[in-house]
Amino acid sequence: MHGLKSISLVIATIALFGAAAAQAAEPVKIRMAYVVPIANWAPMIAAKKDLAKHWGTSYVLEAVHFQGTPPMITALANNELEIADLAFSTFGLAIQNAGLDDLRVIADEFQDGVPGYFSNRHIVRADSGINRIEDLKGKVLATNAIGSGIDIAMKAALKKHGLLDKRDFTVIEVPFPAMVSFLKEKKADMISAVMPFALNTYYKEEAKVLYDQTAGLGRSQFSELTARKSFIDQHRAALIDFMEDMIRIERWYLDPNNHDEVEKIAAVFLKLPPDQFGWLFTKQDYYRDPNARPDLAALQNNINATAELGFLNTSFDVKKYSDISMVEEAAKRLQ
Repeated sequence: MHGLKSISLVIATIALFGAAAAQAAEPVKIRMAYVVPIANWAPMIAAKKDLAKHWGTSYVLEAVHFQGTPPMITALANNELEIADLAFSTFGLAIQNAGLDDLRVIADEFQDGVPGYFSNRHIVRADSGINRIEDLKGKVLATNAIGSGIDIAMKAALKKHGLLDKRDFTVIEVPFPAMVSFLKEKKADMISAVMPFALNTYYKEEAKVLYDQTAGLGRSQFSELTARKSFIDQHRAALIDFMEDMIRIERWYLDPNNHDEVEKIAAVFLKLPPDQFGWLFTKQDYYRDPNARPDLAALQNNINATAELGFLNTSFDVKKYSDISMVEEAAKRLQ
């Protein structure tokens, strides 16, 4: 009887360790946020998973759609999301207002205002009589959302020219697709244009760019990939594997030799003809670092500007809230 109990105990122990080993071998689930399919990396990476070497082994990726970046903060706080692509403005709010003190910048998504590449534009009607920023005094300006990166960049330029929000101009919120009609119908004197909406033919034929985002912020780390330190500490190895695959896939998209296929992928996502995407991942588009390395100096300047405009209580040291060691290790593997 005693022998049978011993055998049962051994079997149970083996089963327990076997289950633990199987569980440990399960790929880490990485839920990665996105808003616009072709602008944000998550769905584009999933579309080329055939280039990934670690997908299904050390990790699996799930692209999760959000209407904007603020809901991502809630998802991060509730552990319903592992990687969020936050704008610089939302990143600051997540740390200061949402209490996500363990949030870390881990990689680049895209940058604005890099010399030779696209920068978000602020556009007026050609016949408006508005020829310089000072002419916006008393005007109605359209932004996508109060406190967004676009909004902060717009107001930063105005402040440099002595114009302050609420005192010298009025700001209204308008979705990007509706911006052109607001300008046409004179419901707004200036609108904000991001890619691909900035390519609307009306802007070329009957409007003009008054200034771009560099006038307010210079170079911007406009969107960055972020994750919580608790997740990083627990799954660092899997994250490095993921970033290795991510960089490999991003470089494929950035390679001009692959542009015909890139256009076809974009066409499927947005249900438009492939020839509508000749600009995508070229110098007509935002800059994306081929090693996925974020520009922390630019991000620091962006955070400082956000605080100066009153959207943050105070600025903070961006490096304290960054961990780019994983993306650096991943890039080394691909050298």
